[in-house]
Amino acid sequence: RLVESGGGPVQAGGSLRLSCVASPVDFNYLAMGWFRQAPGKEREFVATISHSGRGISYGESVRGRFAISRDNARNTLYLQMGRLKPEDTAVYYCAAKRPRTVDSRYSTAAEYDHWGQGTQVTVSQ
Repeated sequence: RLVESGGGPVQAGGSLRLSCVASPVDFNYLAMGWFRQAPGKEREFVATISHSGRGISYGESVRGRFAISRDNARNTLYLQMGRLKPEDTAVYYCAAKRPRTVDSRYSTAAEYDHWGQGTQVTVSQ
């Protein structure tokens, strides 16, 4: 089970940190990802991190502004979002997958096995 939190309203240029708590799983064996979906649009890849944290990738639209991290001792995934723009408005989802190889990470939604319920982020001008 994955539970996201930390979403809410924020002004453009501001910051938010999203969290995703996983239970009751072996979190430190899972590759994790963040995706988002705006109304009328397809689900978009935001960021992914390998089970160890050594492998990280970002979607083009957030690279340089967002940072993904994880705390395996707390079974928690994070997404630090900065310099937010109105086009970042979306429901943000965390996702988990047992990797096929060590330190793999995944940028396609269809590859993930488990999803959270999502948390809304709304960025206003």
